[in-house]
Amino acid sequence: MLIRVGDLDTHFTVWGEGRPIVLLHGWGTSAESLGTVAKALEDRFRVYALDLPGFGWTPSAATVWGTWEYASYVEAFMDRLNISVASLVGHSFGGRIALALAAKWPDRVKSLVLVASAGIRPRRGPLFRMKVGAAKLAKQVFSLPMWGRLGERVIAELYQRMGSRDYRNAGALRATLVKVVSEDLRGILSSVRTPTLIIWGDRDQEVPFSSMEIMARGIQGSRLEVFEGAGHFPFVDSPDRFGRLVREFLCQDSQ
Repeated sequence: MLIRVGDLDTHFTVWGEGRPIVLLHGWGTSAESLGTVAKALEDRFRVYALDLPGFGWTPSAATVWGTWEYASYVEAFMDRLNISVASLVGHSFGGRIALALAAKWPDRVKSLVLVASAGIRPRRGPLFRMKVGAAKLAKQVFSLPMWGRLGERVIAELYQRMGSRDYRNAGALRATLVKVVSEDLRGILSSVRTPTLIIWGDRDQEVPFSSMEIMARGIQGSRLEVFEGAGHFPFVDSPDRFGRLVREFLCQDSQ
């Protein structure tokens, strides 16, 4: 399906009938990645999964967005579909957006499921800061016209050596990624008052357990579940357990 949200033609998919659930995918994926989650919930809920701007079939925004712009966009998406209140299921980058939306518009969010959620900026030591500073300096130097193709190759090699996989693959969204990951949301956790379930796989190489602990401590009354043997996509690695747990949580919250 296609709907206009602001100035963006937004692609989304809908399953089932009942109380609305909005699924928010991770960085570099799309609504399609959460299809198994939607299937586990469709017999009890009206499930919406949208391609966030810059991913799937939804075009990028004209400007560089951060977490709060994406959260405002999701709220506008809900407005366009006349969804006054919904539960949110956010994976990784989508969890960051869900957190921001729940903190700023608590009356719009009935409950939260945060899956390997991003949003806590790790503490970096002096060695890391030195490496980043050196990389920035090298980029400035080798961006000078005098270096030509050699400069381009050196900068490309820097991206390969220093950048994360997401950073290397971000393309036109690289500035957006940099803005998003620099935003630390730990300061808004106490503003999230909605029932919250946090899920993390103990083999996750993207989001550390310490971030999940910070979220669990910061969000009053939240519940943290660790999936043994699962990685960054616990709904793929442990689909039955994931579907059962999320379903029970959301059904309990609807009573």
